[in-house]
Amino acid sequence: MGLLEGKVALVTGAGGGLGETHALLLAQEGAAVIVNDLGGARDGSGGGNSMANQVVEKIKAMGGQAVADYGNVAKEEDANKMVQTAVEHFGKLDFLIANAGILRDKAFKNMTNEMWDIVLDVHLRGTYLTVRAAYNQMMNQESGGSIVVTSSTSGLLGNFGQTNYGAAKAGIAGFARCLFQEGMKYGIRVNVLAPAAWSRLTEDIFPQGQNMAELLSPDKVSPLVVWLGSDDAKDVTGRTFLASGNTVQLLSWQSQVICQKDNTEGPFSVADIGEAVRENFDKWPKGIQPTPRPFE
Repeated sequence: MGLLEGKVALVTGAGGGLGETHALLLAQEGAAVIVNDLGGARDGSGGGNSMANQVVEKIKAMGGQAVADYGNVAKEEDANKMVQTAVEHFGKLDFLIANAGILRDKAFKNMTNEMWDIVLDVHLRGTYLTVRAAYNQMMNQESGGSIVVTSSTSGLLGNFGQTNYGAAKAGIAGFARCLFQEGMKYGIRVNVLAPAAWSRLTEDIFPQGQNMAELLSPDKVSPLVVWLGSDDAKDVTGRTFLASGNTVQLLSWQSQVICQKDNTEGPFSVADIGEAVRENFDKWPKGIQPTPRPFE
């Protein structure tokens, strides 16, 4: 008997990559799965039913239960329908994995409004709409639930050529850190995943020729995500996990005082605060170094 036996899960962007491995492992652990995918290219263009359908067929072939959904996460009506599909077919919704996403990478000097808007629309608005639909359903069920949203090290730490993507992913992390506090009242857990995995979205980001497809295969990330939907993780909420290969890191936000004086005193002068900040500059943690990317 799997850890998610009897549970119902919705995975967005589940037609390939991380979403697919999440969906397959959910089914292996006993969950009924709504497999959502718009079926478009990695830049968000196009669409079709084949990607979601193929994953549903894989789940059914292993003896699991699954239903395909082809909705656009950035459209309110579609997001609501995904949750309705779960309820209509399986009677409830216990677990949402908000995974859908696209890329429009470009150096900031060449970023267009359209590139910015569509990435924010799919990632940030899409996460908001699907989470809101799932959250409302879970509240109405009065039995709690689990939500995992997908951020990225690009949003938490930064990456060259991804100001649009990074802004969206940082927004998702902030959204979840607020929502988990509200969800505790209803037994709804909200956690953040920042994965590093090989997929069609990331194949030209990781170093080439280092067997990264195997080392960072998406099926190594999915066990953590699926576990977060189980009752075994019922006391885990408000956390941010960095998952890469077989390594899971817990991101804990910690600050470091770099200058200080008593608050009863007047403010620093500009020169004095500059001197105080600079005093231990060589002891600061090393900042994130740019990742070389073959474009502008």
